[in-house]
Amino acid sequence: MSDRSYQPTLSQLRAFVAVAEYRHFGTAASHLNVSQPTLSQSLATLENGLGVQLIERSTRRVLVTPAGERLLGHAKGILDAAVSFVATAAGAGDQPAGPLRIGLIPTVAPYVLPALLPALREQMPAASPRIVEDQTARLLESLRAGAIDVAVLALPSEAPGLVEIPLYEEDFVVVLPKHHVLADRNDLPLDVLGELPLLLLDEGHCLRDQTLDLCRSVDAHPLSGDTRATSLATVVQCVAGGLGVTLVPNSAVGVETRRADLSTARFAEPAPGRTIGLVFRASSGRAEGYRQLAALLRSAAPAGVVAVEG
Repeated sequence: MSDRSYQPTLSQLRAFVAVAEYRHFGTAASHLNVSQPTLSQSLATLENGLGVQLIERSTRRVLVTPAGERLLGHAKGILDAAVSFVATAAGAGDQPAGPLRIGLIPTVAPYVLPALLPALREQMPAASPRIVEDQTARLLESLRAGAIDVAVLALPSEAPGLVEIPLYEEDFVVVLPKHHVLADRNDLPLDVLGELPLLLLDEGHCLRDQTLDLCRSVDAHPLSGDTRATSLATVVQCVAGGLGVTLVPNSAVGVETRRADLSTARFAEPAPGRTIGLVFRASSGRAEGYRQLAALLRSAAPAGVVAVEG
């Protein structure tokens, strides 16, 4: 039975959130820089005070109970608010301060980070950026779990409880082997996809899903086979080797086609493309700071994109 006068401490809430996130007491303790017995005691004190079991423990696995799942979002909201409170008291409430965990999808990170990281050092010196590159689904999971603070990915995310700020739009470009019959054209109809041996990124990449959606819209069928690539750099090199053609976002064209024996072609207007945005938890209490981060991301956006005010 819970004691209604009980007030959990931030340390206890951090212990709960870390165990719920990592599903492993040792990893959670290491993340919080405390001993495992200290972590276990904090969690046990929280559960006893609330009169609710939050974590199901066994020798083989750690699970979040249904009650824990219901309370997890509240715990994260309290921790976010505490960080915002301290930052405001320090005079940095209008700007991210301390560790800033930024997640980016692989088809964005290499093309944004070269300009973003120096800009962060100069314009947000109180922030200590931490970079996580991962696929969209895992970034959204990490964002909901509190493992990252913001994510930069293709919109819409279609995830509840998140705020989306559009950053920029960009077209998709066809990358072809040098001297291909379509090389240098800028008036390709979308149904040309039905005539091309398209190579795709591996499953889980949003660019793969976007390309498949375009193909379905014109009843086209991408190249099937054993060729698999987890990065744009690899799939573009496969194109250079004559294995097919591919679609890449315009921001990646300059980097990925710089050294290879490749050419490009563009679609007629309105060209297919994507919108990249910044996503964060609505409960974070840091909306103003993240909007400033969004503005910084727009200024650091790669060539070939169109900034979107959001």
